[in-house]
Amino acid sequence: MRLVRSPQMYDVLVLPNLYGDIISDLCAGLVGGLGLAPGANIGDSIAVFEPTHGSAPKYTGMNKVSPMAQMLSAVLMLRYLDETNAADRMEKAIADVIAEGKSVTYDLRKDRDAPSAGTSQVADAIIAQLKK
Repeated sequence: MRLVRSPQMYDVLVLPNLYGDIISDLCAGLVGGLGLAPGANIGDSIAVFEPTHGSAPKYTGMNKVSPMAQMLSAVLMLRYLDETNAADRMEKAIADVIAEGKSVTYDLRKDRDAPSAGTSQVADAIIAQLKK
């Protein structure tokens, strides 16, 4: 409860895999949902970057889910590689698309009945922001 109500109280949580998975899904709600939750697994000599939500095979080929968690995972990777400028540009482009609210998937729609963008339309909108 404290984690959800006052997340700023915590810097690092160390948990076993099952509880880590539960807590990461819960905390994703604090930033807008699993579609926005990037992930990084950083070791001594290797790092892997991926969305926390996994692959979601039931949505394969539907052009329905947000690519933003994958793109934000790439932002984490760019920061890990000290490519700060590229990371900042990509993060800003994603934030701008979200703020505009036009090219977002169903999970980010304020009005659930409004038409939503598909995966490729979201990606295209972010690319267009990057080109500005």
